Amino acid sequence: MAVLTTFALDGKTALVTGARRGIGAAMALGLAEAGADVVAGARSADQLAETAAAVEAHGRRAATVAGDLSTRDGMQSLVDTAIAEFGRVDIVVNNVGGAMPSAFLDTSERSFDTAMRFNVTSAFNLTQLAVPHLLESDGASVVNIASSAGQFAIRGMSAYGTAKAALIHLTRELAQDLSPKVRVNAVSPGAIATSALDIVLQTPELHDAMLDGTPMRRLGDPDDIAAAVLFLASPAASYVTGEVLAVNGGIQGSNLELGLPDL
Repeated sequence: MAVLTTFALDGKTALVTGARRGIGAAMALGLAEAGADVVAGARSADQLAETAAAVEAHGRRAATVAGDLSTRDGMQSLVDTAIAEFGRVDIVVNNVGGAMPSAFLDTSERSFDTAMRFNVTSAFNLTQLAVPHLLESDGASVVNIASSAGQFAIRGMSAYGTAKAALIHLTRELAQDLSPKVRVNAVSPGAIATSALDIVLQTPELHDAMLDGTPMRRLGDPDDIAAAVLFLASPAASYVTGEVLAVNGGIQGSNLELGLPDL
């Protein structure tokens, strides 16, 4: 067997949420480069057309869905579009998520619930809706985008970190529930140079401290995450399920200090 060919995704269809820029767009493009058609979803249509054009530039087909992907109806529209446009679903990448850091006593119940819905319930919904189609695929894969904040405690991340930790455990639960037909894994990014990290990129002290705390002495690039997702989505990882692949430059704990005061 030629190992390199096991990374090929020719004839596959991938759903990617949060795909209008940054990590999401890089993952959509990486999957297209490997041969997959892509359904790209995001809350706003802004920049989704650019993602689709990049996919098509690699000779693959693309469809876009703009809507509230924190809702089950929003996720249903992604699945419906994939079936209508391409007739199949083989790969699901649950990337939509996020939450702003805040001190624990400043974190409202509403913002905590929103973080859980946006980061965890969204992945639950899309995966559950896609499973009937994934079961028809030869080599189906789900890849959840977690975070180092879900593996290491970081002050100011009580909502986001807890949600990402829950997503990691959901990954392991689904790997058990959906095997052997569907593999389920997660990628856990560290500090990646995207707009989500603007507070670090624009503050020299925070930027330098983060680099000092990262063994690789650099921030990650969206393509670093795209490469990890391609591996887990492809037949190259056919014997891998229930795993969390950390792509974080080697950190073994938090390398981010937001300067929140003691109580």
